[in-house]
Amino acid sequence: MVRNKVLILLLLPSTLFLFACAYIVLPADLDSPVTTTSKGWSAVVTNITKSDTGNLHIDLTLRNETGDWSAMKTEEGKPAALISGGKSTPCETVFVSTGGHRLAPGFQMRGYTGGTKSEPKIQLLYVECQAAQANPGDKLSIGYSYVTGQYNYYEQDKNKIDEIMEINLDQIAQGLVYPVAESVEGLIQNPDSEIIALNKVTLTLKDVQRSADGLEFTWETANPGEYPTYVHIGNPPVIGDDGILYGFYETPDIVSIPITPAGDKAEWTTSVSAPQDVKGFYIMLSVESGKARLFANYAVNISDK
Repeated sequence: MVRNKVLILLLLPSTLFLFACAYIVLPADLDSPVTTTSKGWSAVVTNITKSDTGNLHIDLTLRNETGDWSAMKTEEGKPAALISGGKSTPCETVFVSTGGHRLAPGFQMRGYTGGTKSEPKIQLLYVECQAAQANPGDKLSIGYSYVTGQYNYYEQDKNKIDEIMEINLDQIAQGLVYPVAESVEGLIQNPDSEIIALNKVTLTLKDVQRSADGLEFTWETANPGEYPTYVHIGNPPVIGDDGILYGFYETPDIVSIPITPAGDKAEWTTSVSAPQDVKGFYIMLSVESGKARLFANYAVNISDK
């Protein structure tokens, strides 16, 4: 009897291990590249002028220094502050955001597609301070929040962090290179890369074409499983050598895509408006992976298009 009890105890850890292995383990390539420390988001001034109404106009470039994929925004209706000589002056006009999109770590941007889906417009990043002027030693203080990692429809504010960004107005950045400010090892995907998506379906970018008003992508999914599967990727935006993130943001799980039959393939296209003279594009791709409405992120290099 004692011997049987000992045998049971010896077998128990192995039995538990076998049950544990029954759970699906996400592939390692779904993990976002993360550095050991995060600097949050930073910004540099690219120009300081007077607006047509006489306001102090400050053009900005944002850089993702979180070490992970991240979306950032300022609180709607909350002004920035011009700090001058120990005094704080509110700056009511604040357009500092990624437009809803997640931007790859080490990338920088100076604008995004805003407006509405039916009437999109390019929104450059800037702050305006009414009836103010910039003096030596002045700083701009901006409160913002950001999220990092994969987009989860059910936990959209997961990992949300509130921060304050202080920008030195004495330093005007010149000769910035977009969109990659700092290379992150293992981040950039080749256009022919096979991406493992939901239910082990493989996603591939089959073709990229320049259209009259932008870019058109042909996507293919291959389903090795026994059941039909949807793999959402939204309508992926692009960012090029002008630092503008092109593509109106909408949550990727609501964009219509074809179902991939069991043991078969599906093909469809997405498109994004972008100027013909802009080059060096990268796709900021979100792929439904691991489980429904959880999206992993990939930066796909199409800079030769």
